[in-house]
Amino acid sequence: MLTELATALVTIGEIRAGLEAEVREELTLQGVETADMEVVTRLHLQYKGTDTALPVAFGPQEEMVQAFAVAHKKQFGFIFEDRPVVVDSIEVEGIGGGADIEETYREAKVFEPEALRTTRFYSGGTWQDAGIFKREALKPGAILKGPALIIEAHQTIVVEAGWQARLTGHDHIVLTREIPLARHAAIGTSADPVMLEVFNNLFMAIAEQMGVTLQNTAHSVNIKERLDFSCAVFDRTGALVANAPHMPVHLGSMDRSVETIIRLNEDRIRPGDVFALNAPYNGGTHLPDITAVTPVFDDAGAVILFYVASRGHHADIGGKAPGSMTPRATKVDEEGVLIDNFLLVDKGRFREADFAAMLQDHPYPARNPAQNLADVKAQIAANEKGVQELRKMVSHFGLDVVEAYMGHVQDNAEESVRRVIARLSDSEFTYPTDQGAVIKVKITVDRQAREATVDFTGTSAQQPTNFNAPEPVTRAAVLYVFRVMVEQPIPMNAGCLRPIRIVVPDGSMLRPAYPAAVVAGNVETSQHVTNALFGALGTLAAAQGSMNNLTFGNAVYQYYETICAGGPAGLLNDGTGFSGADGVHTHMTNSRLTDPEVLEFRFPVVLEDFHIRRGSGGKGQYSSGGGTERTIRFLETMDCSILSSHRTIRPFGLLGGEDGQLGKTEIRRADGKVERLEGADQAMLAAGDAVIVTTPTGGGYGKPV
Repeated sequence: MLTELATALVTIGEIRAGLEAEVREELTLQGVETADMEVVTRLHLQYKGTDTALPVAFGPQEEMVQAFAVAHKKQFGFIFEDRPVVVDSIEVEGIGGGADIEETYREAKVFEPEALRTTRFYSGGTWQDAGIFKREALKPGAILKGPALIIEAHQTIVVEAGWQARLTGHDHIVLTREIPLARHAAIGTSADPVMLEVFNNLFMAIAEQMGVTLQNTAHSVNIKERLDFSCAVFDRTGALVANAPHMPVHLGSMDRSVETIIRLNEDRIRPGDVFALNAPYNGGTHLPDITAVTPVFDDAGAVILFYVASRGHHADIGGKAPGSMTPRATKVDEEGVLIDNFLLVDKGRFREADFAAMLQDHPYPARNPAQNLADVKAQIAANEKGVQELRKMVSHFGLDVVEAYMGHVQDNAEESVRRVIARLSDSEFTYPTDQGAVIKVKITVDRQAREATVDFTGTSAQQPTNFNAPEPVTRAAVLYVFRVMVEQPIPMNAGCLRPIRIVVPDGSMLRPAYPAAVVAGNVETSQHVTNALFGALGTLAAAQGSMNNLTFGNAVYQYYETICAGGPAGLLNDGTGFSGADGVHTHMTNSRLTDPEVLEFRFPVVLEDFHIRRGSGGKGQYSSGGGTERTIRFLETMDCSILSSHRTIRPFGLLGGEDGQLGKTEIRRADGKVERLEGADQAMLAAGDAVIVTTPTGGGYGKPV
């Protein structure tokens, strides 16, 4: 039983005394003298109704509450003002009994010994005259000012200019900086090739650390196990600077969410604020993808320097079907709860009750708001990690340097894409879909200016289905494709799109108008656009062109996964061909499948079969990778949905390569009867029934040999 802190302190003294007696008895049995014992007490505290306890040193109540609030804010990015602090456990630690390893200390007067001779070495951008000293000749108290070299049998100690070495009474050499490090122009605001690579990796590392925090603190299987999330760093205007290698469909569209938050909250954003958004017609993509946006202020809390954001696919956000991926929706309101510029954390205070109320105040409310709350807290914590790391970077390099290199990494990405464009020719491609729509793209290249126009004019009009894709989704696909064409390890950022003009007609299925349904646009149409772009460029045959979005659930359980197939075949920029890998997620999805043990532990299902269909990829000089087949049997009644593509049209091959194979989704009833579902379909499955998903496969590249 968790007890409120004030109540626990009434009785905790007796418990603490008992534990301390046990600890002292154990130390005594180990031969530790009473005088050498040190006993430390900690309380593990948490907010009532939360899952994570944090250790705090035992002391007066107010001090513990304050220490806990500081620790919670540091780890999770917010505190609760209206929740009591409760005691999860008490910890008593006994310390003592270590061996006495105190060394003999010899008092010595400070002196500066004479060097045996001098030599020159290169350091700090110049040649230095350095004294040479033998280690065995130095006595305690000796001080050597750098530059100097201390030579002994197995090592040489370099004392740089601005440093000094001191030999202590314990015969230890201690190096200390005497003159502050001067910042050179090479690590100033001008672009330096070496520092450009350093900052490329620093920015990406921050996003990766955000991702680790999000994974470790999330609750849902979808985010914690499948890694269906993305984290990124943005400059003060909302332009994407760097990302971790997460979900391309998230990363290429998240800047629209950040820009929306900036535009709608001008001069109203305060330190400690966090905003949430999933609105497809105001910077979002589809409703399950909730984006949390956090500003990074200067030390005075007056000026916004940067933004960090995390986007997670929530397993259920309401809607007509569990998992919020209903194939039958014709309006976005049927797909779940719409979140538009919601102030999630107000100056460090998490608005939990308001957020929970919003999730329930809907004709089709969220089925598991507690899980939504847990996952959005994890997103806030991930953002807080990004804030902390960016502040460390500014402290280390200075704001002017960090801001300059945010620009330099985007400039470098722009130049990299321009080099790709300079090799391209005008091209176009038409991509038919199972639903009867077409994606048309025309790429017009200006080689002299090294710019390109990507025009989707001719694409089908807004659809009555939910395969409509908001404009940020198409933009994400274009960004991803041209970033892939670079073939160099650079961050995917806003610079990649500077030389590209994107034309998406209003009223088309790639720029729909409210209230058109959009849930499949983010996951399926994004794959179609990507395949069409690579088809136009002539570099990749079609990948499977689907994420095979499988959702199932009821009032208690909700689950969502995307199912992998084979990777596409194609050519690198130097003309080297390659075949696709078997059984991998491709293009706009970069998630993974849930471990079978976790899937069966968290949900009433059995994973009967999951295997690679070797040799099923489209044949060619270079063949696509093999697809997969996955069978899940249910142990209780579930509402099951599938959103998929290439059930009637085979993924294309290029330059004589064969088309890939069709996918299919089937239900095997408990009595053995098999029913075939449409590409976008929904059905009730009873205990003993199973769903079988056979993925499509990509096309081959070049004529088969």
